Amino acid sequence: FFICTGNVKFQIPRPLADRMDIIDLPGYMLEEKVNIGIRHLLPKVLNEHGLTPEQLKIPQSVMQHIVTDYTREAGVRNLERQLATICRKAARRVLEKPNTRLRLTANKLEQYLGTPRYNNTPPLQRMQIGSAMGLAVTENGGILLPVEVVTMIGKGDLLVTGQLGDVMRESAMAALSYIRTRAAELQIDPNFQEGTDLHIHLPEGAIPKDGPSAGITIATALVSALTRRPVRGDIAMTGEVTLLGSVLPIGGLKEKVLAAQQANIPNLIIPLANKKDLAEIPAKIRQSINITLVDNMDQVIDVALLAPPSSENEEKRNEQESNEPLPLRLEEHMPPVLHEQHRRRTGMPANHLDEDTTGEHDPSDFVIPSTEHTTQDFYSGAHAEHDSTDNG
Repeated sequence: FFICTGNVKFQIPRPLADRMDIIDLPGYMLEEKVNIGIRHLLPKVLNEHGLTPEQLKIPQSVMQHIVTDYTREAGVRNLERQLATICRKAARRVLEKPNTRLRLTANKLEQYLGTPRYNNTPPLQRMQIGSAMGLAVTENGGILLPVEVVTMIGKGDLLVTGQLGDVMRESAMAALSYIRTRAAELQIDPNFQEGTDLHIHLPEGAIPKDGPSAGITIATALVSALTRRPVRGDIAMTGEVTLLGSVLPIGGLKEKVLAAQQANIPNLIIPLANKKDLAEIPAKIRQSINITLVDNMDQVIDVALLAPPSSENEEKRNEQESNEPLPLRLEEHMPPVLHEQHRRRTGMPANHLDEDTTGEHDPSDFVIPSTEHTTQDFYSGAHAEHDSTDNG
């Protein structure tokens, strides 16, 4: 017999794969990579470059920066290459100054390895309409897979972009068919496609994407775009969707959960059928993430989507209008001196004018701004007349 190894099994020809017993080996976690680097790889590359542990020290925190900022893989092959690069530059310094003792820090990493190759900044967690966060597995481990959907005036066309494979395109079509059959329950116009085009896009178009596990993510983004209900920004999901809305199990759950945990996403939606796979995930990681198990799309929508923002905006608008000062009527807010002048002219109070005596240009019909916006000049004549009356 013979032993073969590979990074991804779907590239193995089917006739050959049928004659093999395939053993799946999951990728290393971040902590495992750091420990392997400290205990095994660093002593190995130090010896290969003629260095001793006293001449070059790499603390555990710096090793973690090397793993996250300069490598992206399921194993540790590139990590060994990066450590070898550091050792070559360190060996040159030791040759120039034999008594040199180097201790690498995070601030000095760029001097040895250059600018970080990967941006590990967590995604902006905010509510968005038509945007949902999915999870996928590549040969380098788990990654985040955002899905975006926009609606446009058109003739009912469906546009799918982002270098997607046939399986993922079929998942998008299945998600759309599910929504069309459930339009009434989802409060969507059943004839929405007659005048609407839909565009589904998965960013990072240079990277090929395929597989059915983005089905519920695409369906969630579609429902969000059509109902104007925002998707929670603190949640990611994975699962295959059927025409009837059932959520089917997926593969690579451990890698996907690790990707979500590394991106600081606190909530996950996974298929109920994958419950048995949770045992493969370390308890520490399971406890740090709130995992929701679902078996149909209705449950996904209830968890992932929020109420439409229109009602909230309406409440804010009404509250703002209630706080705005109402227009002032002269007969209600007339200064006392003007009340007295009006009484002397008409013989009755300003707020008890007879309807027949109220002319088109009567001051009681004039609407003036709030007193806080009224200039002092408005009252200057009244104050002057008031002074002359008191003196007379």
